[in-house]
Amino acid sequence: MEKIDLKTYWDKVYIKKDVEELGWYEENPEQSLQLIEKCLLENNAHILNVGTGASTLIDRLLGLGYNNVTATDISSTSMEKLKSRLGDEQSKKVQWIVDNLAQPVELLNIDNVDLWHDRAVLHFLTSESDQNTYFNLLKNTVKPKGYVIIASFNMDGAISCSGLPVFRHDVGSLSSKLGDEFTLLNNFDYTYTMPSGDTRAYVYALYRRK
Repeated sequence: MEKIDLKTYWDKVYIKKDVEELGWYEENPEQSLQLIEKCLLENNAHILNVGTGASTLIDRLLGLGYNNVTATDISSTSMEKLKSRLGDEQSKKVQWIVDNLAQPVELLNIDNVDLWHDRAVLHFLTSESDQNTYFNLLKNTVKPKGYVIIASFNMDGAISCSGLPVFRHDVGSLSSKLGDEFTLLNNFDYTYTMPSGDTRAYVYALYRRK
């Protein structure tokens, strides 16, 4: 089977559809915001949002006064759409990085992150090697006492998304990958309703590094 060029693939997804039509679009990222609130972060805390796409979470974080936000995605097209929605003034407040979490380059230079946030990215990493690369990057990026929020398709979730296979997780698999350095603070299952009306089963988990 021919290997997919994932950057081209995701760029095409964002070219083909309006952001509001995408299966993971959230007008209000309420579940993420609830967990972020529990972290009690200062406004200058470094927040790294991986797999940003055109997420409304960036808008909300800026609106809440966070001023040290980094957004990264494999698709430059998705983040250009987000920049367009934010406007020039707000976009300048965000650090933008186009990179691949499974083959990171620029992200290797990021460290001392107070919060790593991932909604709907990890489950696209289906091979053990890609998952290990992801978690090694996370561990090299998040500072001691820093936080990690991961939202992934849970074990009752879909087996594919946007034409790609996925790897489903539960708290046990996430905790195993993170290891003893990270303490689970909160977790819950959540059923997300897509713009199409279909549903997707997620697990949300909040960890703190020791």
